[in-house]
Amino acid sequence: MKSLLRVLGYLKPYKKFVGLTLGFAILTTLLDLVPPWLIKVIVDRLVEQVDDYWVYAFVGALVLAYFGRNYSNYKRILINNQLEQKVVFDIRSHVYRALQKLSLGYFENRSTGEIMSRVNDDVTYVERIFIDGVEQIVTAALTLIGIMIILLNLHWKLAVAALIPIPFLVIGAWKYTVRAHDLYHKVRERAAKMNGTLQDGISGIKETLAFNRQSHEVERFEKRSDEYCKGTLEVMRLWAMYSPAMMFLGSLGTVSIILYGIGLVQAQEITVGTLVAFIGYLALFYTPINQLHTLNHMLQHALASGERLFEIIDSPPDVQEDPNPLNPDTPIQGGVTFDAVNFSYMPGKQVLHEVSFALRPGEKAALVGHTGSGKSTLVKLLLRFYNAGSGRILIDGYPIHKLSLTYLREQVGLVSQEPFLFNGTVVENILYGKLDANQEQIERAARAAHAHEFIEQLPNGYETLIGERGVKLSGGERHRLAIARVFLKDPPILILDEATASVDAETELKIKDALNQLMALRTTLVIAHRLSTLEGADRVLVLKRGRLVESGTHKELIQTESEYASLFKSQLHL
Repeated sequence: MKSLLRVLGYLKPYKKFVGLTLGFAILTTLLDLVPPWLIKVIVDRLVEQVDDYWVYAFVGALVLAYFGRNYSNYKRILINNQLEQKVVFDIRSHVYRALQKLSLGYFENRSTGEIMSRVNDDVTYVERIFIDGVEQIVTAALTLIGIMIILLNLHWKLAVAALIPIPFLVIGAWKYTVRAHDLYHKVRERAAKMNGTLQDGISGIKETLAFNRQSHEVERFEKRSDEYCKGTLEVMRLWAMYSPAMMFLGSLGTVSIILYGIGLVQAQEITVGTLVAFIGYLALFYTPINQLHTLNHMLQHALASGERLFEIIDSPPDVQEDPNPLNPDTPIQGGVTFDAVNFSYMPGKQVLHEVSFALRPGEKAALVGHTGSGKSTLVKLLLRFYNAGSGRILIDGYPIHKLSLTYLREQVGLVSQEPFLFNGTVVENILYGKLDANQEQIERAARAAHAHEFIEQLPNGYETLIGERGVKLSGGERHRLAIARVFLKDPPILILDEATASVDAETELKIKDALNQLMALRTTLVIAHRLSTLEGADRVLVLKRGRLVESGTHKELIQTESEYASLFKSQLHL
């Protein structure tokens, strides 16, 4: 009930559409009650052999009733579709906005396919509540009330006999609801896992082809797909038993009315027309009951999806912004301090131990160490993708947990080892650094990154589509676009994650030249995987198993029996 009420809460901004939809639904329902009454009158007049003129007049009224009902239904469908799309847009947007507020840890602990399944598939299932849900419940309730009043007026004993199957229908619906709700949760979870496997297979298609693992991927996907199909079949088996059983119970009500009605006609307690009208109204009476059963089936699916959506919306970000965040008016100089910082991704497995160092504004420091030493974790903490377990991180003396997240991340530019480019144009990717930049600023950033020349040679220049993750560009071109993006952002603090890895010598020189320009007058933290790229660093910070074990210049450290010297010599021998 709670999930249903929350979903219905999205209707509040569209009260006008809701009112019109329900208004036409009520009108359609009322007009639906007219034909059986007119048929009763026609049959009775024919049996009584009354003047044919009035019979044809009632037939004409019957045509008008049918036309009015269907025109009203047309308007209802039209307005309801508009309402449905507005609400679905709001739900999908709300879920996506909630995702954008979550911390990095949420995404690192879930597959992309699972998250996409929630935003796409689960929203689609919730949508069905608005297509067939609210309105059908209202119209079904009105139909049942209206018909019951008419039946009681026609013959109260027959009306009471018509209610005999109702308790059995209610008990059946309750038992089905309890069982179906759990099953639909399992189905949606299996669908998310299947989508996760599908997304993995598509994203890693190059590796699949390179390792010749197509059969393995097919087997993985088919296993998930089979689990999803079996879950769906379990729900369908339950529905296959429930739906016909409910309809059979409803049919028994009709049979009992016919048997009882025949005796009343023979006893001349009611007319033939009354019995015909009663049977006609009874068909209308059980139709909404069967609709409610079908709606209950869809509703359980939709509510299971709704609960998965609200799980995203209700998830608090691990990194919470301060209630009164700081947004300093003075420009950031770029001083960075780590003071006794500890951190662990999971309990009992500490990644950083009492890490302390300070970078002066404009200083260039290199972070070195074996894989898993904690270099990338330091970057994540500086950007507040995660909160430090203990200790402090400061920028220009401001504790970063006191700064607004927007302000903090505007001060830092990141060029990663594998830069991510969006599936759009060259200019759209560069603009990610500063959305309101003009063409002159964009081209200036591209020239500074040594990207303008190759961009001009592309089929449509800056408007060229580069494909998913920039697949149409070379590795060096992707790196230079990522550098241009940071040039446009123009932050006082820069983080470089070995941005010259895996490119040819000529491209490496261009990237290095671009990076040298980018690092000028900025505080720079370089994550170095290849120690030969450390020329120009003012200081080297050496991490080992999450501890800062050494700090000094390249010259100072290489001349001693240091951890850094050992790393450097081992790479020279490779």
